[in-house]
This record gives sequence, C-alpha cells and structure tokens, in this order.
Amino acid sequence: MREKILYLLGVAAFVILARDIFVIARFPPEASQGNAFKIIFFHLPAWAAAFTAVGASLVTSILFLVTKNFQYDAIAVASTEVGVAFLTVGLVTGSLWARPIWGIWWTWDERLTTTLVLWLLYLGYLMLRRAIEEPTQRATFAAVVSIFAFIGVPIDYFSIRWWRTQHPAPVFFSSTGSFPHDWSVVMGWNILAMLMLATVIVAVRLEQEQSQRELDSLRRLAHAF
Repeated sequence: MREKILYLLGVAAFVILARDIFVIARFPPEASQGNAFKIIFFHLPAWAAAFTAVGASLVTSILFLVTKNFQYDAIAVASTEVGVAFLTVGLVTGSLWARPIWGIWWTWDERLTTTLVLWLLYLGYLMLRRAIEEPTQRATFAAVVSIFAFIGVPIDYFSIRWWRTQHPAPVFFSSTGSFPHDWSVVMGWNILAMLMLATVIVAVRLEQEQSQRELDSLRRLAHAF
C-alpha cells in the first residue's frame, strides 16, 4: 500500500510538472527580464522543497536527542540529503537566471552568500556522518549540527528584507507582488509538485537507509562471533 501511494505521488508530481512546463512555455516574456524570468517557476519551488526537507531534519533531529530512537535519525539523514539536492537545484537555477539578467553567474550578495553558507552547513552535516563510525555518537553529533545549521534558514529567507541586496524583492505571495494571478497559480502547483517529489525521494531514501542499517547491524554481529 505504501509503495502504491509513493508511486501515485511520484506520477502526480511529474504530470503536474510536465503540464506546467507546457503552460509556462506559452507565457509571454516579462517586461524587464524577457523569458529568463520563467526560471523562477522552478527556482522558488526548489527552495520550498529544500526548506521543508531541512525543516523535517530539524524536527527529527530534536526528536532523536529526546528519545534516542534511531528511526528519527534515519529520517533526519534522508531529509537532509534530499534538502541538499534541492538546495543545489536552487543555487544552479539562480545562477542560470543571474547570467542573462545581471551579466554574471555569481556575486557576493547577502542573499547569495547566506544561501551558499547554508548549503555548506548541510554538506558539512553529511560529511560529519561519514567521518564517525559509532552509530550513537554519529547520530548525536549529526543532530546537533542539524539544529545549528537550521539557524541559517530564517537568516537566508529574511536576508532580502533585512539588507539591501542585489537579489530581487519577493514577488510571489507578497504584498509587493506584481505577477498576474494565473502565473501565481502555476507557481503554487509547481511548489506542490516539488513537495510531492521531495516526499517520494525522502521515503525511498529512508527505506535504503533502514536497509543499510540492518545490513551494518548484521555485519557487526557477525564480527562479534
């Protein structure tokens, strides 16, 4: 039953994305950005999925520290890996947009800098897990790092409100937004599709993580004999 639900979620996500790609391709060019603005329909949903994934990692990391239940640790690492993947998509699509609009791939703007730092923090989380072999110590240290790293999420999100950055001000779902209603509707559907896709990937990665832990446990048991 679980596999069928995940399959349906995945199919639905791809159907929505495919349909939205067709719709977005037919949108007229934006007055100041031309066709480059269409990247935002994938850039913003990628960030929504990334922040949701690392938010799940934060919650399950806290739950692990409280309960010492390794199921929460498994969810945390699966969510973080997916979060890093979507953070990478956000960085790449942002650079693809910046090249035709700003004339550069990257600038040390406050928003871009805090985003890069956030990405590096979660990469550090994954590297830390590989550096520590003892399961309890690894899970405990990783949980602490996950909680610390999440501090960067609100800093990154509010950076364009706290500082005057080169990055554009919020447009969608903002009181200062200026995009047509039908564009905002497509954005909403794309966000939903990305969240569904992230959920499926986390579930698949969690199953792999649990299988790997069972295998590691059997290996340690075999070595004990």
